[in-house]
Amino acid sequence: MGPGAGRREGVVVEINVAPRSEQLPEPLGRVRAVAAQGIEGDRYFAPEPREEAERDRDLTLIAAEALEALTEETGIELSAAASRRNVLTRGIDLNDLVGRAFRVDEVECEGIELCEPCSHLQGLTQPGVLRGLVHRGGLRAAIRRGGEIAVGDPVVAA
Repeated sequence: MGPGAGRREGVVVEINVAPRSEQLPEPLGRVRAVAAQGIEGDRYFAPEPREEAERDRDLTLIAAEALEALTEETGIELSAAASRRNVLTRGIDLNDLVGRAFRVDEVECEGIELCEPCSHLQGLTQPGVLRGLVHRGGLRAAIRRGGEIAVGDPVVAA
């Protein structure tokens, strides 16, 4: 089970967006989430709606508890921005949202798959990140109905 195992409600702690791939994401107080396109201003924002098979790039989330566990278990301190995920949450089990509907305030989403760490992420950060985030590297989600996401918004499993 992942961090926050079994918990069905949490909160947005931080939002990070990077206009370009190699750029470190910057924290924002609020963003606009567009159905089938992603987060405006982010490197993965699609100018036209995505096909269903590509919807796992709409939104990525990671749990604050996962980053804290990484530090506790390995000594590696990884910021939410360095994790390259859009939304940092606290209090909700993101792994439990795979294949399920959830909301980030008014934005309706569907968990597609775990966002497992990759060698690219480790290359941008430090050795040990890949192994330390296996099965707790976050969630890839489709945005089904867009709207605004802001720090402090509730994240609720449907």
